[in-house]
Amino acid sequence: MAKCEICGKSVQFGCNVSHSHKKTKKMWRPNVKKIRVLENKRVVRKDVCTGCIKSGRIVKAV
Repeated sequence: MAKCEICGKSVQFGCNVSHSHKKTKKMWRPNVKKIRVLENKRVVRKDVCTGCIKSGRIVKAV
């Protein structure tokens, strides 16, 4: 399963609830991308969620 290596965001479980209140199982997956990150002056590939990419928590490698 996909998990952000920066913030730890991972899959969440719950239920879809219909109008008649019938419940079915549902899984919400985070939007995780595999990108090249600059870490300790080295380029590494990491699984990072788009929230961390947008907020600037990581530095993308060129």
